[in-house]
Amino acid sequence: MSTPVQQLFDLTGRYALVTGGSRGLGLQMAEALGEAGAKIMLTSRKAADLEEAVAELQAKGIDARWIAADASDPVQIQRVVDETMERFGRIDILINNAGATWGAPAEDHPLEAWDKVMNLNVRSLFLFAQAVAKASMIPNRSGRIINVASIAGLAGSLQMKFIAYGTSKGAAVNFTRTLAGEWGPYGITVNALAPGFFPSKMTRGVLAEFGVDNLAAMSPLRRIGDDDDLKGAVLLFASAAGKHITGQILAVDGGVSSVHNG
Repeated sequence: MSTPVQQLFDLTGRYALVTGGSRGLGLQMAEALGEAGAKIMLTSRKAADLEEAVAELQAKGIDARWIAADASDPVQIQRVVDETMERFGRIDILINNAGATWGAPAEDHPLEAWDKVMNLNVRSLFLFAQAVAKASMIPNRSGRIINVASIAGLAGSLQMKFIAYGTSKGAAVNFTRTLAGEWGPYGITVNALAPGFFPSKMTRGVLAEFGVDNLAAMSPLRRIGDDDDLKGAVLLFASAAGKHITGQILAVDGGVSSVHNG
């Protein structure tokens, strides 16, 4: 017998950990999961930002808490997972969203900046996934891991100088596919979202340099992303509606990655 569609998307009784969750895309995704009934744990570096984000979610009736930690530090990653397990007892959904960017020509890109980007955008995905899987998802034979990649991981660019960022997001794409193959037998799905241009602190410089209108003109839909555009996609991957989807990369970019822009 089939399940009613509203029930497939219902996350009541589920527990989600969202990294980089205090603002921007992380907060948008946390809001979507919370509105669908999940209890939310947000983590990022700055306590003040987290407090503000959790207050915003709680004002909408969402059960949300926070833990401040640096996702580039393996010890702090383990602490976040341990404290979330203490609080919730299980972690059903992991949104691997913490990340960083750095704009510089490849020939002059600082090594320190390269390492910062790789540690946050690649290593933290692995460490959070590993810790959450061992603590909860593998023993429970169930879980949803959603990595945040980028259209920068799907192609290069003639205009934007993002060698470390683009490389890291390409790694996130194949990390997602590889982990999906390995952890499928545990009942864990692993998928990635590849957002295009959304207004956020991370994209502020690019939006200012190239102009929102110019970036929108590169999209078949002639717009950049807004405060709702990731909600449906993340809910699909996080819920029973997506239980037969794994190893997939979904671009949420207004069609930018489907056309050649040079």
